[in-house]
Amino acid sequence: MKEIILGCVTAFFVVLLATPSLITVAKLKKLVDEPNEDRKKQKDSIPTIGGIIIFAASIFAYSMWFPWDDLSYYGSPYLFAEAVKEFKLLMAAAILIFFIGVKDDIIGVDPLKKLVGHGIVGFILVIMADIRITDMQGIFGIGELPYMVSIALSIFSYIVVVNAFNLIDGSDGLAAGTGVITSFFFGLWFYFTKQYDDSLLAFVLAGSLLAFLVFNFMPAKIYMGDSGSLFIGATTFALTVKCIETDANLTPAMLKQLSPAVFALAVLAYPLVDTLRVFTIRIFNGVSPFSADRNHLHHMLIDSGQTHRYTALVLYGVSICIPLFIVLTKEMNATVAFLFMLFVAVGLTHAVWFFRKRKKKAAQMVPLAE
Repeated sequence: MKEIILGCVTAFFVVLLATPSLITVAKLKKLVDEPNEDRKKQKDSIPTIGGIIIFAASIFAYSMWFPWDDLSYYGSPYLFAEAVKEFKLLMAAAILIFFIGVKDDIIGVDPLKKLVGHGIVGFILVIMADIRITDMQGIFGIGELPYMVSIALSIFSYIVVVNAFNLIDGSDGLAAGTGVITSFFFGLWFYFTKQYDDSLLAFVLAGSLLAFLVFNFMPAKIYMGDSGSLFIGATTFALTVKCIETDANLTPAMLKQLSPAVFALAVLAYPLVDTLRVFTIRIFNGVSPFSADRNHLHHMLIDSGQTHRYTALVLYGVSICIPLFIVLTKEMNATVAFLFMLFVAVGLTHAVWFFRKRKKKAAQMVPLAE
């Protein structure tokens, strides 16, 4: 559909053309991230409100090119009404999560109030819009889920996905680039399964983030802040669930043997595995899983002496490779495919960790050799 291309291009150019002005305004108003000696290693003051333009461009392009007048695509007035209802609720959730992020970027948000805000967004998406996981598709022998279990699992998934993108936003270009990759994979999935409105949303987000990378890749001139990472996380959650819930009748022959659930998890494997790994480390260390540290993969690479550019490119590679390995699961049942995907995801992410350990060990041996 031409609307998908036009939506992506529109979002791209809105971000590309508007971001320089946003950077200027942010510096004038002192909406910047100041360097320090603890966790923020940049040398200059950098604006932290890039999420404003990501949000604005995505909403603008999605609203402009949404297939409002293509009733033949939906097949019936009822399905069209359902699509419009979902569109409105997605917009409501996006606006709320965006303003939570903006307030957090500018003056901070009390953790309890932030949790309440996430609860409302989760309620809108999962219960009102009915964007929820209803079936495990045979993974570990589990099929259709009871309604309350479906609600609980979906809200938990929302919290995990949103926090995953929020937590990997710690290196120049990393969260934006990962968002481009995940959105691109989901956009292709929805296009080939003829879910064009969802494909439009995915490619609009990809276009916005690709243009933002022009200013966010090393050396970063602007950061997306929570207003960006939370919006990306919430949108990605919706795309993930809708991918998992793809109607088998819409799946073309080339995708027929792939499990939508395994594919969706593979697309998100890097941020999910990294987040769960860090949470586990923090819990074992007796601290809150939400406390700040430098145990993320990107922190480990940077602390081992690698640049932000190298770190981002390595982790982009991990994000791309894991979904591509899913092609090998076409002949496997859902449980084996899931375990294979998990093995590949953990293996690739920990290969990065192993590289850091080797580098540190090699550095320690140099003085002995001299």
